[in-house]
Amino acid sequence: MSEYPYVEGGYTLYSNELCPYAQRALRALNTANVPYKVESIDLKNKPSWYHLVNPQLKVPALRTPDGTILIESLVVAEFVADQFPEAKLLSTDAVERAQLRLFIELFSSRYIPFIYRTLMTADKEEQEKHKQALLDGLKEANKELERQWSRPSGKNGPFWYGKWGYAEIALSSFIGLLVPLAHYRGVSVPQTDEFAAFHRWHQAIEEAPEFTKVKPTDQAVNEVYKKFVANA
Repeated sequence: MSEYPYVEGGYTLYSNELCPYAQRALRALNTANVPYKVESIDLKNKPSWYHLVNPQLKVPALRTPDGTILIESLVVAEFVADQFPEAKLLSTDAVERAQLRLFIELFSSRYIPFIYRTLMTADKEEQEKHKQALLDGLKEANKELERQWSRPSGKNGPFWYGKWGYAEIALSSFIGLLVPLAHYRGVSVPQTDEFAAFHRWHQAIEEAPEFTKVKPTDQAVNEVYKKFVANA
């Protein structure tokens, strides 16, 4: 008998509903209509057995029917996309997949770090520098969305592949973190042409059932992110 809980012959996701990385895995499984059981992990008081699942003690982790355990949110999401190709989360075209990976990398390097830097610094001048870097990253994302939507695979939007898919699974949780940025630092994305494609994409994400099904309340997100805020 195992020393940690799991579903025999099925998928078990070790997750936390407030973690944006875990939300990637949840949305991937939901979008692909994969049956799974959630084991909720309290990140402040992790179960004594959790090191047997993930020695790094992070979420998400996915146990597959054959007992393989996968960690890291993008690894889990891409596994789901490849394991369940009928869901069409990812293109089968190598160039189209590469273009999508570049878009995700842009967000990972030019947007996500500046969420945390903007929240964590108490110095007003530093805050403004990080806010501007974040907005500059979103300008680049806006340009990439415009390029993608002009390609056949973009189907004129409003999602990366025209319909909800891997890009939104990978990035929507972090778009949702505009909520604590606005609450604690007054950050807003200007309603100007240079952000028009981003706003169209953002609105489509906010309205998508795949997003709202696992979206925490704004109050819950703000409370969780309070710990990152200098001078909160």
